Amino acid sequence: MSALTRKLFLHSRHLLLTGLALAGAVGAQPAPAPAAGSGAAKIGYVDMLRLIESSPQIAEVRARLKREFAPRDEAIRADDAKLAALRLRYERDSAIMTKDDADALKREIDATERANKRLKDEARADFNERGKAYNNPTMQLIQDTVIEVARAQGYDLVVPSPVLYASSRIDLTDAVLQRLRQLGAGSAKP
Repeated sequence: MSALTRKLFLHSRHLLLTGLALAGAVGAQPAPAPAAGSGAAKIGYVDMLRLIESSPQIAEVRARLKREFAPRDEAIRADDAKLAALRLRYERDSAIMTKDDADALKREIDATERANKRLKDEARADFNERGKAYNNPTMQLIQDTVIEVARAQGYDLVVPSPVLYASSRIDLTDAVLQRLRQLGAGSAKP
């Protein structure tokens, strides 16, 4: 599981639990007790990790981030190649260089290492920031879709993963994924 997928999973779980708590706390009327002889509460389950890994909306977010950060990734790879070439030159030629030339090359290597680290740190911070900006509405869409499917199928409660055990009979994940794919197809660009 990638770090981004894990972060998205934890964030989605938090959003879903927060949404469920808020729905109960913000003026929602408690459900009336079932009348004698009526059926028990209908409980469902969704595998949030699978939703995150399989939804077309998350795939689009990943593709958008990859496209957006491709030029920076290319620049970082070029800078890393330059650093590797400088190190190789130092290892190969430092014994035959003058002390001043060897020291100058060592300073250039150190400066390049610092610059590369700074560029990587900035790119990582920007990537995380952009990822949050793209993922927050997407995670909200996934949460709303879970609620939509649960209501349409008459569920009283839906719990997110991980759970200790859930029967496949109450697993709504496939239905939610199908709905997310429909929503993704409806918003696809020609």
